[in-house]
Amino acid sequence: MAIYELACETGHRFEVIQSYTAPLPSCPECGGATRKIPSSFALGGTAAVPPPPERMPQTWKGTYRGDRDYVTDLRRTAESRQKLEDKYPELAGDRRPIVAHEGRYEAAPLRAGDAVPAPSEGAGHGHGHSHGHGHGHTHGHGHGHGHAQESAKGRPATDG
Repeated sequence: MAIYELACETGHRFEVIQSYTAPLPSCPECGGATRKIPSSFALGGTAAVPPPPERMPQTWKGTYRGDRDYVTDLRRTAESRQKLEDKYPELAGDRRPIVAHEGRYEAAPLRAGDAVPAPSEGAGHGHGHSHGHGHGHTHGHGHGHGHAQESAKGRPATDG
């Protein structure tokens, strides 16, 4: 007899004790089909799932300045994680490359294949028009060509 941790398609998780050759039971909550998932329990003690790559050290200082023994242990941990992800792909998460991770994508990075959201209304300046950067003069902000300024100086404004 062995202890298995199972999950259904809707995410319910539970443990069963059964023989290796016995068919997997249905989910007790929804009746759906189940599959084996890595268990945190092992008969010889406890099993720890190796951390995903994003939780491993990312800097030279994080590896204790490249300490040979520490880096060797990290490599073994990464290989162990890779073997586990190969067997249980659901642990791998999203492996698509990140194409944007700054600005509005800081909290939720944009990955290859994601739809690019439309720019929000009035993005950038707080009002809904562009400025035509690079002209050397502007339009529509009450300054620029002097038409309004001349009548403000006391000269009569002329109709074209």
